[in-house]
Amino acid sequence: MTYGSLAFAVVWGVLLVPQLISHYARFGRVHGRRVVTTAVVTLYSCLAVAVVLLPLPAPGDARLTQTVQLTPFQWIADVATELDEHGLSYAHAPFTLAFQQLAMNVLLFVPLGMFVVLLRRRDVRCATLTGLAMSLLVEVTQLTANFGTAPYAYRIFDVDDLLANTAGAALGGTAAVLFLALRRLKRTNAAIREAGTVTVPRVAAPTRPIAPGTPAVGGPVDVPLVDLRTRPLPRPR
Repeated sequence: MTYGSLAFAVVWGVLLVPQLISHYARFGRVHGRRVVTTAVVTLYSCLAVAVVLLPLPAPGDARLTQTVQLTPFQWIADVATELDEHGLSYAHAPFTLAFQQLAMNVLLFVPLGMFVVLLRRRDVRCATLTGLAMSLLVEVTQLTANFGTAPYAYRIFDVDDLLANTAGAALGGTAAVLFLALRRLKRTNAAIREAGTVTVPRVAAPTRPIAPGTPAVGGPVDVPLVDLRTRPLPRPR
């Protein structure tokens, strides 16, 4: 994490000034949202590379006895082995090293899936395929000892890591799609509420009669007055 933060400071310092100049040239001002987006993507990239490749092997480090693991869901057996060694029940599975490594591999690619949907405007399938491709690139890099730049392979090519990374990208893409759907729903509800508060002006009815002797709707109506003293009352039956 320390190396990733230092790399972010260097890369961000290199990218910031050209981006600010570009914003002034295109928009006449600094576009804060784009600056923050670039910073977040740069920070994630630097941290991800640091987690995947670092630390590099030292001259006195022992070499791995296994460099390839091609059994899917081997992490379940590894969790069970750790629990048996410490005499723990399956309720303690989240505290085992194998489970935590799997969870970290899932979480590592969640932001990638979100970036594909939110920034590239792609769907969940594209986010999942992007996660698969990037994870495969990482595993090949580890298998080839950073494409021959490292003295030997110091990370295992693990198919479970490939599955976990891809699942993380799919989860991130799904979360981003749900976020966009909720935001659209919120905007739609706000538009409906705003439309419901619009005051419709009432049209006044004409005060003149439409035809001679016919009162207009809403206008004054002449009702003859009846003198109850001169009108005979009905007889009781």
